[in-house]
Amino acid sequence: MFPFSLFSSESSSHSSSCKIRRQFYLNGMHKPGDVILGGLFDVHYTSVFPELTFTSEPTQLSCQGFDPASFRHAMTMAFAIEEINRSADLLPNVTLGYSLYDNCATLVIGFSAALSLASGREEDYLLQEACVGPPPVLGIVGDPFSTFSIAASDVIGLFKLPIVSYFATCSCLTDRQRFPSFFRTIPSDAFQVRAMIQILQHFGWTWAGLLVSDDDYGLHVSRSFQPDLAASGGGCLAYTEILPWGDDPVELGRIVEVMKKSTARVVIVFAHQIHMIQLMKEVVRQNVTGLQWMASEAWTSAAVLQSHDLMPYLGGTLGFAIRRGEIPGLRDFLLHIRPDREDNTNNGNSMVRQFWEHTFQCRFPPAPAAWMEAAGALCTGDEDIENVETEFLDVSNLRPEYNIYKAVYALAYALDDLLRCEPGGGPFSSHSCAAVQSLQPWQLMYYLEKVNFTTPFGDEVSFDENGDALPIYDIMNWQWLPEGGTKVYRVGEVRKSATKGEELTLHDEKIFWNFESKQAPRSVCSESCPPGTRMARKKGEPVCCFDCVPCSEGEFTNETDYTECSSCPEDFWSSPQRDHCVPKKTEFLSYHEPLGICLMTASLLGTIFSVVVLGIFIHHRSTPMVRANNSELSFLLLVSLKLCFLCSLLFIGQPRVWMCQLRHAAFGISFVLCVSCILVKTMVVLAVFRASKPGGGATLKWFGSVHQRVTVLVLTSVQAAICTAWLVSASPAPYKNTQYHNDKIVYECVFGSTIGFAVLLGYIGLLAVLSFLLAFLARNLPDNFNEAKLITFSMLIFCAVWVAFVPAYVNSPGKYADAVEVFAILASSFGLLLTLFGPKCYIILLRPERNTKKAIMSRGQTK
Repeated sequence: MFPFSLFSSESSSHSSSCKIRRQFYLNGMHKPGDVILGGLFDVHYTSVFPELTFTSEPTQLSCQGFDPASFRHAMTMAFAIEEINRSADLLPNVTLGYSLYDNCATLVIGFSAALSLASGREEDYLLQEACVGPPPVLGIVGDPFSTFSIAASDVIGLFKLPIVSYFATCSCLTDRQRFPSFFRTIPSDAFQVRAMIQILQHFGWTWAGLLVSDDDYGLHVSRSFQPDLAASGGGCLAYTEILPWGDDPVELGRIVEVMKKSTARVVIVFAHQIHMIQLMKEVVRQNVTGLQWMASEAWTSAAVLQSHDLMPYLGGTLGFAIRRGEIPGLRDFLLHIRPDREDNTNNGNSMVRQFWEHTFQCRFPPAPAAWMEAAGALCTGDEDIENVETEFLDVSNLRPEYNIYKAVYALAYALDDLLRCEPGGGPFSSHSCAAVQSLQPWQLMYYLEKVNFTTPFGDEVSFDENGDALPIYDIMNWQWLPEGGTKVYRVGEVRKSATKGEELTLHDEKIFWNFESKQAPRSVCSESCPPGTRMARKKGEPVCCFDCVPCSEGEFTNETDYTECSSCPEDFWSSPQRDHCVPKKTEFLSYHEPLGICLMTASLLGTIFSVVVLGIFIHHRSTPMVRANNSELSFLLLVSLKLCFLCSLLFIGQPRVWMCQLRHAAFGISFVLCVSCILVKTMVVLAVFRASKPGGGATLKWFGSVHQRVTVLVLTSVQAAICTAWLVSASPAPYKNTQYHNDKIVYECVFGSTIGFAVLLGYIGLLAVLSFLLAFLARNLPDNFNEAKLITFSMLIFCAVWVAFVPAYVNSPGKYADAVEVFAILASSFGLLLTLFGPKCYIILLRPERNTKKAIMSRGQTK
């Protein structure tokens, strides 16, 4: 017995006792036994309670709204105790009794009932030694409300009196420091919240409203739901509203108005049955339809809400229900309840009388005067309960009852383990065991923490370090039956196991949807962003409200609801839809495009023309025209021109390492060979005419055939040395240029060394300018066919082409730079071929009469 302030101690020479100071007036029912277990149940919806005082007279209160289902909960505990007392294996030498109280869904009454269980109902208790002895109850089953359980556990837990709740789900009750003696056979709200989020994710509902009750049960959920939802990436809450206790039409009207205006089609309600009854009155009044309701375990199985008037609004509700169990013999026990068999004195078993009056709509004498004046029926106690349609006898869906059944058996098994303790092998000080005569609640709690048994239904019952049992919920769906009735069907389950963690099993095909489409509704703030777009959060709104912004060029998303677009790899570019990356288009001067084909054709034609001219010269090599123009240098010049035409092909096609290294080297050496031949021919012309003058014979000896070959070789070798140095020091290489176009890769050859390329071009330009100057000086020398004029004109064309090449090349991007260089090569090569060999071929082929030594050596008299 605990030293609550409700007691005072009195002593005399003969005896000593603890005397209760004041007594609460409570609805209850009791049965004596060796060990008493307490129970707290919400048999009534509410109460009219003017004032609670500690006076000598019991405080009068009136509980209203009798709930047959909750009364069945209380009787389930009585049945479980009766069944244990009949068992030969469990507590064979101990008789259990009970004290069950109605909390009337009111905190102050529930707390008073808990204190009454802890302190007892008797006015006097004989003391053994200073108010120590066995307490009135060794354990309490209840309270069903989280707030009530918190209030009771805060006080009773100080004395380690075990409380095993069958319906209090607040996750705050797992705090073992604050509630060391609290246990429960129902999962905590933390598990239920996570399970609710799994269902939201299963159906793609990312936008939902949350309604909670104004107590610890609802407020703890409101604080944890949004963070858990955000952590799972499952969505957002459109609104969170607190349902008031009592009838508050103004507040309920405001809440329903919020629901109407919101775009969220899913409404989650963590509240009690009484809250839903009051809320649905306003929902019906405002005719709010088209909502998908999700119910917590507190009202999922509420038959009062499954009426024809409410099903148009609540049909299709998905909710969590306590696991259903089978309790054989319960219905027979309920059928044998009779008020005439109970002790009804001093309100000792008032709940049975209230049930009887509610069921048969009668009153036990002495009946109130108003009842008698209205000709109301009087109860006899012999009415046949089996002939009355009452929810009380419905044992087809035992869910809270199954938890109560497990809670009672958990206490019984713990007590059985305690009594089977072998002397000298106990867990307490000096290996002692507990005894019934001096049994203390904390001793029972020790064994309750270790209890482990299996129910006849096959469920294992044990408690973890937080006092929670193995969590499991059935998922229920409110459905219309074909004949017009309503029924709650099981469509799945969510459970937690030690090996697999939390598992959701849902049978979508069995779910009834209360919508015209008969499909699951859409409940999103913003539709999912398709691949190719990203989510851009709307300012000032939850993260679930966003705009879908197309990805930028070069970025992509290949799944829905990406917050950021990913960049494509270096050699890839985003598709037009921005949903994947495609290889970038490659650009280079190709043999397959018109420009490449034209340049290649021109190159081949130039090569063919060079070969043809070379053939003509070889065929007519003995004629004066060929011999007079230094046939050996002419042959070498034609070969170099052919190489110039061919080297242009190295600029067409996808650049490779060898192509980049060879193209400019071949170009530079070929043109230097060509220009060297022209320079030597010019020098020979000047030397011949200088030798024809008096005293000029000595000059000609330096321009013999050997000297000419050596000069050409030396000049060409200088260019070869330049190219070699360039390739060794900073070799040109292929390069993927993405600066011109983001979606294209331009293949080009980088010089490696711009200086090397400049020196190569500069050397060619130096020889060309020198040839031009010498030829210009020799243009007016007397001869009927003075080749210096042709060389002057050809060098003029050559220099003009390459002077124009430089700015055109610098300002041409990508493949067009290569095209400009090829064009310059071809233009200069064709210019040399036509200006130097065109007139000669004309004479050789079309004017053979002029291809004579006389005609060439004769001086023209007149034009």
